[in-house]
Amino acid sequence: MQLKTLLCTAIEADGRDVKALFRRSQALQQLGRLDQAVGDLQRCVSLEPRNKAFQEALRALGSSMHEKMKTMSCTDSKVQQMFQILLDPKEEDADKKQKAVQNLIVLAREEAGAEKIFQSDGVRLLTQLLDTAKADLMLAALRTLVGLCSGHRSRTSAILAELGAPRLSAVLGVEHEQVSLAACNLLHVMFDSLKEGLQKDFRGKEDAVVLDSSRDLKLLIKHLLELLALEGASAHGRDNALNLLIKVVPRKSPKETNNSMSLWVIDQGLKKILEVGSTVCGSPGSLPVTENSRMSASVLLSKLYEDLKCDAERENFHHLCEDYVRGWFEGHELLGKLRAIQTVSCLLQGPLDAGNRVLELEGIMDSVLSLCASVCEAHQLVAVEALIHAADKAKRASFITANGVSLLKEIYKHSERDSIRIRALVGLCKLGSAGGTDFSMKQFAEGSTMKLAKQCRKWLCNEAIDAGTRRWAVEGLAYLTFDADVKEEFVEDKAAMQAMFHLAKSEDRSVLYAVASTLVNCTNSYDHEEPDPQMLELAKYAKQHIPEQHPKDKPEFVKRRVRKLLMAGVVSALACMVKSENPALTNSCRELISRVFLALVEEAEDRGGVVAQGGGKALIPLSLEGTEVGQTKAAQALAKITITSNPEMAFPGERIYEVVRPLVSLLHLQRTGLENFEGLMALTNLAGISERLRQKILKERAVPMIEGYMFEEHELIRLAATECMCNMAMSKEVQELFLAEGSDRLKLMVLYSGEEDEKLRRAASGTLAMLTALHPPICKRIPQVTVHWLEILQALLLSPSTELQHRGAVVVMNMMAAAREVAEQLIASEMLEILSVLAKDKDKPRVAQAAQESLAQAVAYGLIKPNPAQA
Repeated sequence: MQLKTLLCTAIEADGRDVKALFRRSQALQQLGRLDQAVGDLQRCVSLEPRNKAFQEALRALGSSMHEKMKTMSCTDSKVQQMFQILLDPKEEDADKKQKAVQNLIVLAREEAGAEKIFQSDGVRLLTQLLDTAKADLMLAALRTLVGLCSGHRSRTSAILAELGAPRLSAVLGVEHEQVSLAACNLLHVMFDSLKEGLQKDFRGKEDAVVLDSSRDLKLLIKHLLELLALEGASAHGRDNALNLLIKVVPRKSPKETNNSMSLWVIDQGLKKILEVGSTVCGSPGSLPVTENSRMSASVLLSKLYEDLKCDAERENFHHLCEDYVRGWFEGHELLGKLRAIQTVSCLLQGPLDAGNRVLELEGIMDSVLSLCASVCEAHQLVAVEALIHAADKAKRASFITANGVSLLKEIYKHSERDSIRIRALVGLCKLGSAGGTDFSMKQFAEGSTMKLAKQCRKWLCNEAIDAGTRRWAVEGLAYLTFDADVKEEFVEDKAAMQAMFHLAKSEDRSVLYAVASTLVNCTNSYDHEEPDPQMLELAKYAKQHIPEQHPKDKPEFVKRRVRKLLMAGVVSALACMVKSENPALTNSCRELISRVFLALVEEAEDRGGVVAQGGGKALIPLSLEGTEVGQTKAAQALAKITITSNPEMAFPGERIYEVVRPLVSLLHLQRTGLENFEGLMALTNLAGISERLRQKILKERAVPMIEGYMFEEHELIRLAATECMCNMAMSKEVQELFLAEGSDRLKLMVLYSGEEDEKLRRAASGTLAMLTALHPPICKRIPQVTVHWLEILQALLLSPSTELQHRGAVVVMNMMAAAREVAEQLIASEMLEILSVLAKDKDKPRVAQAAQESLAQAVAYGLIKPNPAQA
């Protein structure tokens, strides 16, 4: 655009500047504005009629315009024909309609086709398809609109103005699940286009005026929020609206400073979100919801709360929640109390601080306990679930232990409904696990925890019970598996494990966190620090409580449990869990899954099986999205796989390039020494595969970090960094770093070639051998970097290791060939005797050959005389 402006300025100054006219015509061709390009070329020809270059360019451009007009006219007729087929009520040929649908969608995916549909009154015709209320035609219209809106802000704004946000919201709320999902996809694309503007080069009308899109964004979000509380909207539509709000409203990163959209949604729509979260299924006037709706509402509330930046914003959030709960609790008798308690459960599963605040409102906890004894199943369900969620905090758990345990036991023993009993059981499980992994803190009598776990496994395996109820059995196990005895029994029960994995793959995604928590407990992949012995003694002296590890949580037991989980098919279940795009797959849940994967690949012999079942593929998204801890754990698991497996087999095709960024993240200074070491080892393997991978590592700016670790005190980390640099030195860009004046990189490699550590010497001398072969100037610089260079080379040649001897001999051979003055320095020392001996060593042919070539070069320089025996 700057070039075009300059050319226009030049032409305005001198209208007969044929060079500027010709250049502008070329620029206009690139922008697709052929009619204007022709005008400039015709002016050039009129000014210089004998210039063959102008004539040829005009002829070629005329031909291009003719082809384009032919294509466009053909496309015009095809677009019209397709719409006629789809909108003709008398057309009964299903195959013909299906073909027209496919052609329309494919055409919309290409920019030229999308623009032609848009210019041919396509939006109005697509609106007619939407208004037919026929699922197949509505799907065709929505998928075509996706192509029109992708990456094009001005076109998206025009389409939104034509269709109207109310119509899009209504389509999202239809009963047909596929149509609702397609509408959700269209709205997501529209949000992306409105937020980011043109994602590609200029498309369509280059000079189109694009207005500020914040108004359009708020309009769409406003209608999504209204859909949440709309009684006529379908359950799937409501879920899709929640999912969309989760994706588009909160900031993508804390680095973004503007959280105004979240604040606006909280002020305008928090109560509408709580309407979904407070819905009591089966009650009069309740909204249609799915089994995932309340979890999606909790996730959205949590995301909005996390997006707040100051205490005043959080206080406003708390007040709105408290007002909503009071409104239901104080003025609507029993139904109102149920809605209020259900809201508390929703908040406790999302923004926990807000949930605890409303739980402390007067009368809430008393109502929960009293409704637990209700004779109505629906009332009991709401109250017991609230009691379970309220037991998360230690102070709340102790209150419930004192006031609610006897009630839960009574419900568990005497209720005739499994749906109630299983929830009461989970409440008991939660309270029974209050001591966590501390073996000395047990809430219940010896053996009670095992009985609870046995009942959970029994319900879990009972396929006669619906999946929504069986989910609660997994919730119970998620708490009980803090106990090592429960872990051992669970991994012995293959049927229970497979039943849990089957639930993890089901449509009910609310079970994901419970499954992940259970697996983290079984694999002991949570964080645990070894206590300081001195602090232990001090605690004993002060008579403080000291946590004790269960005997069955020792490494040999953990290893055995991991092996049994692998045999039961845990990897395929985890891979299915990661594929889910449901809001239930929160960042915390991703972190738990990453922890489990890291535990599964701890042993080298298990890594091949994990990769074969899809573990390698699943780890890549985990390493790129989620909490910092979760991303690091997933990256470390990828590193372990890359170290011991063939990366090209473990990550076939383009996937291998996606592994680089997570591995580079392990080199950051805040990572542990083990993570640094494993990241370097994995990058060493990748750097040795291809130049394209080395370029990817360079692009991720890993080389400065690798260099930094070459100075690390820890021997293994220093070695891994040097080996990685050795492989990276095959790239021209890295070689140029060693050629830079004033750099100590070459000096470090020479010095490392003289270290005691054989592996370090091998990596450093290998790098020198490569660099001296490719860049003769480096050969001249080696004597200048350190006074010990001659001793180091002699030590390499006299090493008992054939590999080190060969590397040293190649370096000497390259230096001899590079310059006569360097050769003189080498021959003047004891190097001549060493080379003479090595040249005769028939047991080491590669070393002997390099030594012979060095001596031959010395003869060529006239530094020594040829051996008469060889002559």
